[in-house]
Amino acid sequence: MDMNTFFNDLQNKISQAIENSPAKDIEKNVKSMMTQGFAKLDLVTREEFDIQTQVLAKTRAKLEALETRLAALEAQAGGDVTAAKVEIAKGEVL
Repeated sequence: MDMNTFFNDLQNKISQAIENSPAKDIEKNVKSMMTQGFAKLDLVTREEFDIQTQVLAKTRAKLEALETRLAALEAQAGGDVTAAKVEIAKGEVL
């Protein structure tokens, strides 16, 4: 008998012993309780987390692009921007 056959037989016998023992029922009960507990914690899946990370990265990139564009427009407008900011702060401009 070679080693692979021996270990395969041993693994099969152990698996059968576990399936026929109360340990299998305990394992099922523990898994069930853990699943219910995790459901109550309102956790997200890894896939949902990764998707939200991508959305955040895109939003951050858009924000940086808009900030750069705004800075360029303010520089182009010169001193008029300061007066416009004061009017907006006072609520005079919609």
